[in-house]
Amino acid sequence: MRAAPTILHLDMDAFFAAAEQASKPSLRGKPVIVGGLGPRGVVSTASYEARRFGVRSAMPMAQARRLCPNAAYLVPRFQLYRTVSEQVMELLRRLSPLVEPLSLDEAFVDLEAGGVAFGSVAAREAGERLRRDIRAVTGLSGSVGLAGSKMLAKIASEQAKPDGLRLIEPGTERGLLAPMPVRTLPGVGPATGEHLRRAGMTTVADLAEAGEDELVRLLGKSHGASLYRMAAGHDDRPVVAERDTKSVSVEDTFDVDLHDRVRIMTEVGRLADRCVQRLRASGHSGRTIVLKVRRYDFSTLTRSETLRGPTDDPGVVREAAGRLLDSVDTTGGVRLLGVGVSGLADFTQEDLFAQAAEERAAEERGEEEPEGEEAPVAAAEAEPVEDPAQRRWLAGHDVTHAEYGPGWVQGSGVGRVTVRFETPTSLVPGRVRTFRVDDPGLEPSEPLPLVETPEPLPPVEETETETGTGMGTGGKAETEAGAGTPAGQASPLAR
Repeated sequence: MRAAPTILHLDMDAFFAAAEQASKPSLRGKPVIVGGLGPRGVVSTASYEARRFGVRSAMPMAQARRLCPNAAYLVPRFQLYRTVSEQVMELLRRLSPLVEPLSLDEAFVDLEAGGVAFGSVAAREAGERLRRDIRAVTGLSGSVGLAGSKMLAKIASEQAKPDGLRLIEPGTERGLLAPMPVRTLPGVGPATGEHLRRAGMTTVADLAEAGEDELVRLLGKSHGASLYRMAAGHDDRPVVAERDTKSVSVEDTFDVDLHDRVRIMTEVGRLADRCVQRLRASGHSGRTIVLKVRRYDFSTLTRSETLRGPTDDPGVVREAAGRLLDSVDTTGGVRLLGVGVSGLADFTQEDLFAQAAEERAAEERGEEEPEGEEAPVAAAEAEPVEDPAQRRWLAGHDVTHAEYGPGWVQGSGVGRVTVRFETPTSLVPGRVRTFRVDDPGLEPSEPLPLVETPEPLPPVEETETETGTGMGTGGKAETEAGAGTPAGQASPLAR
């Protein structure tokens, strides 16, 4: 535990939904739900307006529609979210070289390592400055927690939501944790929580009173000892800037169970190709191919095969996944398929035996290797021409029209697509128009920036002492929502 609250935890507020509201003026202040829109889709993020109706993340989309039928239901736009996330992470790296991203919208920062703060006053100033910068650059809000440990910083940011800052002074940890439920502590999931409840422990104070020996008896040596330390407010986990990627995987849940074996094999091949794309994007290759199959009765089977060396060849991954599928019984139907690669490396070992076999086969067919750069391209390698009538117009995704300009898809079906034409900087909601799905003037487009021209931020000034401008130690520990924007200065969205 640190003697000063110099570990910062940032959590963006309803990130996916807030980004959609910022980019679509007609949805601001209204319930927005982002996730899979199929019968088996789940909620990724719900705006605070939708949460008032009881909608939560990971809830089945069908249940969300019953609770909040008038919300805007949108398909995620990860390209936009990654762009905004990179902007936020860059702001965090301005504070310290030790930034530990947990997801697109969440990260820990070690303020001491950056020389930004060594005490409460400077830490609070850094947190408030960060919130202002995030709003200026992205137009979105984030909640900040400051404490002497990662566990308490995360608890503080949760208590600060939405759009606030909470600082936990060292020495107050036990009193803060005591009344909280046991699920508040890291590592306590539904199963462990139920196990502790049956033992009569429902709050953190109950864990501290039970003692380390009792928790070790209930949960095992490692888990029990760790949980007791956290219940006492102790957490010495450091902020780690780089995390090694252990695996890369993709999976799809289908609206209707798949029974056709050929279709299942096709989907596995498609997932293998997507997995390799992610693998290459991360700069890795892998040795172990993993296939995940969830059947009609929710039973989940996992099969794996380890190759002789790491690869990022889509053909090799596709063939290995196909072999794994041959060992799985899919008679009753399949509701989910997944393909992953583990045992990652940062190099690729070519399959020399396979390459030699291909060369011998080519020689037997009498084929010669084309010489020079002017060799004709095979007709089979030409890109297929897209049929406009087969385009998929996903709700919430960006489009542009030759006559009306940029907009986004409100919905589609029965050969029609409805588009609202507006941009993030529009002052009023845009007009709605309906087109044929094969309208030649309508094209998919890239997401527009949430803030048109973010102003350059000044360099970070190192704080050597706690004296100077800003709030004193007697200031409030929690900033009210909206306090991140200085008085008299409108937010970028208001402008």
